[in-house]
Amino acid sequence: MLALIGRRVLIAIPTLFLVSLFVFALQRALPGDPFLVIAGEERDPEVIARLREIYRMDDPIVVQFFAWLGQVVQGDFGRSLRTGEPVLNLILQKLPVTIQLATASIIIAIGIGIPAGILAARRKGTFVDYSTSALALSGLSIPNFWLGIMLILLFSVELKLLPPSGYESIFSNPWGAIERLIMPAFVLGGGLAAFIMRHTRSAMLEVLRSDYIRTARAKGLDERKVVNKHALANALVPIITLSTLLFGELLAGAVLTEQIFTIPGFGKLIVDAVFNRDYGVVQGVVLCTAIGFIFMNLVADVLYVLVNPRLRTA
Repeated sequence: MLALIGRRVLIAIPTLFLVSLFVFALQRALPGDPFLVIAGEERDPEVIARLREIYRMDDPIVVQFFAWLGQVVQGDFGRSLRTGEPVLNLILQKLPVTIQLATASIIIAIGIGIPAGILAARRKGTFVDYSTSALALSGLSIPNFWLGIMLILLFSVELKLLPPSGYESIFSNPWGAIERLIMPAFVLGGGLAAFIMRHTRSAMLEVLRSDYIRTARAKGLDERKVVNKHALANALVPIITLSTLLFGELLAGAVLTEQIFTIPGFGKLIVDAVFNRDYGVVQGVVLCTAIGFIFMNLVADVLYVLVNPRLRTA
């Protein structure tokens, strides 16, 4: 297990380097000068020149990149061009918000998607299979922004059961946080559940056609035990891959959903930073997102070993 983790960490180092290089280069290629906005309406050339000197923007781009990378290695992501606040502080403020929303969303997605996929595979070719596939297609087709607005109109405006927007920490006010998470988590989780359901169905159908499953049935094992113990354990490997990648995608920030429900997470942070040409914030958020994806892939690899004992000797 430790050797597996060590190999993945070694692979992650050049990956993160390439991601940081790519993001840094793209940021510098964007049109516009953030210092023209920061300098105010007068746009005094001396002020702009002084700002460029402070943030080392007059240095060659290679020097800028390695200077920034050296700071990142030491845990310093730089400062926001707009506010002067450390980028790491901004990330640490928004990250718990996004993790809370992502966790609730993936729980809903897995809770709906895996049982629906198993049921569809067991009832292949029946009304249950067709209806669950139709629901999955609906989940993939309905835009998140439309579904979010409809849920607000129904549960907040008409029924007055849930607050329409806002955010509260699960640690400071658990019930208030749950009330505010139900709709945005369902909006995100419903679409992801469709992906998980389709992959679960495909994986289960493939496993249920295996020789060892036919042997287990021929021995007279209970069908529920065959499906839940033998088939599902082997079908979980691709489902784990998909679920961890989807969770990593959620950590990147669900921009539209966060905007609709006024959730101050990564999505709003990255959108504001891009529009304001706030280089440090964009670079920091994207780099943290890449770290999140790599970490979730590492979690997936560890779960593979735990779910499938045959991989422990590989």
